[in-house]
Amino acid sequence: MAFFGDPFRRFLFSPTIYRSSPGYPALLDWMESPNAHIFKINVPGYSKDNIKVQVEEGNILAIRGQGAKDEYSQSPGKEKDVIWHITERASLTAGDFSRRIELPEDVKVEQIKAQVENGVLTVVVPKDTTPKRDHVRNITVTSKL
Repeated sequence: MAFFGDPFRRFLFSPTIYRSSPGYPALLDWMESPNAHIFKINVPGYSKDNIKVQVEEGNILAIRGQGAKDEYSQSPGKEKDVIWHITERASLTAGDFSRRIELPEDVKVEQIKAQVENGVLTVVVPKDTTPKRDHVRNITVTSKL
């Protein structure tokens, strides 16, 4: 039996999500299916070589992006006669980012998969669907210790 019922589980005991970089915000969606937790993170301008996905401390999913290049810094010769009036897109994709997500207990961390395509990083964390045994230990009662 769940504490206050299942609908309140996420409200009261939600996993912790950290955004630890002042740079690019790396917006995140977290979905849960019957078989997996699925994370989708916006990473425009980052290639698979710029992104690192790790599991730290046993259950912390750490996602980092470093060194994304934008078209403004890659322009050959940086034309001296070109005047930029507005560069809003560059500020959204430049810089490093870091996200740390506390994973639930019912996951298979050794089977996590990640893929980046069209500026979206998808991380699939399979659930461990095997039923957990109750850890009940009987204690013998005696009349003297």
